[in-house]
Amino acid sequence: MDRPIAQRKAALRRTTLRARRRLTPAERARAAANIVERLRQLPVLREAGSVLLYAALRDEVELAGLVGEIRDRGARTLFPRVRGDELELVASGDVRGLEPGYRGVREPIGPKIDPAFVDVALVPGAAFDPTGGRLGQGGGHYDRLLPRLAEQCVRIGVCFACQLVPHVPREPHDAGVDLVVTEAARYRHGRRS
Repeated sequence: MDRPIAQRKAALRRTTLRARRRLTPAERARAAANIVERLRQLPVLREAGSVLLYAALRDEVELAGLVGEIRDRGARTLFPRVRGDELELVASGDVRGLEPGYRGVREPIGPKIDPAFVDVALVPGAAFDPTGGRLGQGGGHYDRLLPRLAEQCVRIGVCFACQLVPHVPREPHDAGVDLVVTEAARYRHGRRS
């Protein structure tokens, strides 16, 4: 008998987050540098007028190096902050200006921005699959945010190769991504990729 999908997701989350934690700081830094380089090569990111990023937790893919580059070419950089069950987006050009917020995640301060103005969203997750399936931390914040982005916004999942799995179990409310980028490869899926 098949386990309920929530149990399968919880087990997968534990497995991939454990694998991510097992990366040494040096392995994590090398992999993150390769991921950032793969992201730099994406025309959609180079041409975007506004980019949603995230402030990495201790063992997530660090994207701080992209912020200045995106800002210096004239694009707006946005970061999420948790407000209840929702993510609000706020413009911030420097990760050093973010302050500890929900669950210790660094969050921006300032007025919220309409998600419809985001051209590219870089999205973290506990696991991804090559077809754009995404498993988050379990709070559903990105599952509620991603559908609020403009139809043409390109959603890019960012993770280490150890977090890429053959299949992420999905429920109707689970929001996927158009492209997944790891240190080893890029996986395109969907019309926006």
